[in-house]
Amino acid sequence: MTDSLAVELTQKALMMVLLLTAPPLLVSLVVGLVISILQAATQIQDQMITFVPKIVAVFLSLLLLAPWYVRILTGYTAELFGRISGV
Repeated sequence: MTDSLAVELTQKALMMVLLLTAPPLLVSLVVGLVISILQAATQIQDQMITFVPKIVAVFLSLLLLAPWYVRILTGYTAELFGRISGV
């Protein structure tokens, strides 16, 4: 395995990690922002109110995006095994 191949595979892995973690993080950010705005408007300042909606929203986003995650991960794994076996 050459250095350039190792760097390329590592770069693709890191980009895939960023791509796969972005949707749940964005969902959590949006839900937290909406809840914070509602808390500021109603003057309810309880810290625990944001946790449950965020957890539910992230879980639902992971559930809805699971087929896409599987497709991305299996594609990368197949490419990785193909490149490693070609060495």
